[in-house]
Amino acid sequence: MEFTTNSLEQHWMPFTANRDFKANPRIVVKSEGMYLVDHKGGTVLDGSSGLFCTPLGHGRPEIANAVHQQLLTNDYTAPFQLGHPGSFELASKVARITPEPMNHVFFVNSGSESIDTALKMAMAYHRAKGDGHRNRFVSRERAYHGVNMGGVSLAGMVKNRETFTNVMPNVVCMRHTWMPENAFIPGQPTKGAELAEDLVRICETYGGSTIAAVFVEPIAGSTGCLVPPVGYLNRLREICDQHGILLVFDEVITGFGRTGHAFAADAFGVIPDIMTMAKALTNGAQPMGAVCVRDEVYDTIINASPDNAIEFFHGYTYSGHPAACAAGIAAQDIFQRDDLFARAGKLAGYFGEAVHSLKDLECLKDIRSYGLMAAVELKPKGAPGALGTQMQKDLFWNGLHIKFTGDSGIIAPQFVAEEKHIDELVDKLRKTFSKI
Repeated sequence: MEFTTNSLEQHWMPFTANRDFKANPRIVVKSEGMYLVDHKGGTVLDGSSGLFCTPLGHGRPEIANAVHQQLLTNDYTAPFQLGHPGSFELASKVARITPEPMNHVFFVNSGSESIDTALKMAMAYHRAKGDGHRNRFVSRERAYHGVNMGGVSLAGMVKNRETFTNVMPNVVCMRHTWMPENAFIPGQPTKGAELAEDLVRICETYGGSTIAAVFVEPIAGSTGCLVPPVGYLNRLREICDQHGILLVFDEVITGFGRTGHAFAADAFGVIPDIMTMAKALTNGAQPMGAVCVRDEVYDTIINASPDNAIEFFHGYTYSGHPAACAAGIAAQDIFQRDDLFARAGKLAGYFGEAVHSLKDLECLKDIRSYGLMAAVELKPKGAPGALGTQMQKDLFWNGLHIKFTGDSGIIAPQFVAEEKHIDELVDKLRKTFSKI
């Protein structure tokens, strides 16, 4: 199968150097299990579960069949003032594995939409409590919270926001948690918990009573697997409680087993007030995201409105789409049936040791890892991100896909991976990086 620049030009691709890509495209024509097949017939190990979406592996017939049957039975139900069985069943399955007391799930269509929804929920919660003056939000440097305008406003990665100037006001960023002294440390670093005190300073500067919510990724994902120092998230929880601030965990990447637990909140023993999720919710087979909230957040918003009135003026045409719910139900059943969260936890030790075995490579600035997620950060060569961009191309043609952000390659193997797949992944990294 041949592709030319002209045959590709009509598609404006997201987060892609369009001119460069279309001159030498990397087209995936098939995916199955742990592997992709490119348009030249090459086999590529998927080392990032797509975009962290497919921990069950590609091409699961259980999910495909469930979606097929759902489309034949009921392809669409308007989500406003109507319902269908699938959304209630999926919400129940998700609530069963979220931390207590988080038992109410609102469906959206992506991680980006889950962030904008969480922002609105925080506003609605404080308004219902009579605290509508809380109009400030706190995020972090190097944060990624999707690409809708709310998420862009919270962004701490400059390229995701510098073009888009009309973002939400009243967003303040704490420092990120990467420290040079923690380089090449697997798991949680022991230094850096004091960085959470940035939130105290923000409260003292702007007034804690003006802050609606703090948004954090428990493990900062897209920026390159920044693992929180021991005690850091616990301290954020304490400060939020002291000032009546909602704590929001963005678990779009870490949710559904990536840490070896259902959610990173479980792994780190810190329960947020609101939690966003997407990606692995349906194993990437259908677009879907969700927001789960504590009972108190839900009850406060719902009970502030008169009976028979809409309590939360928000939603999407495709919220809880029947086909997406069918995919989600099937995916959650596989997670449970095959005990895949525990399997991911068991594989994490072997994975971490294998990735950190690359430490001797001169081209590496750092290796960070937790659970079945890691980042290999390259020493910059030329403009920031130039080497990472080239390595993503070279790795693909050498038979490995991993996601690069700047000079950090982010690795997130499927939970169904075996040790031989981890060995193959690390071997391809070593051989490709050794040529730098």
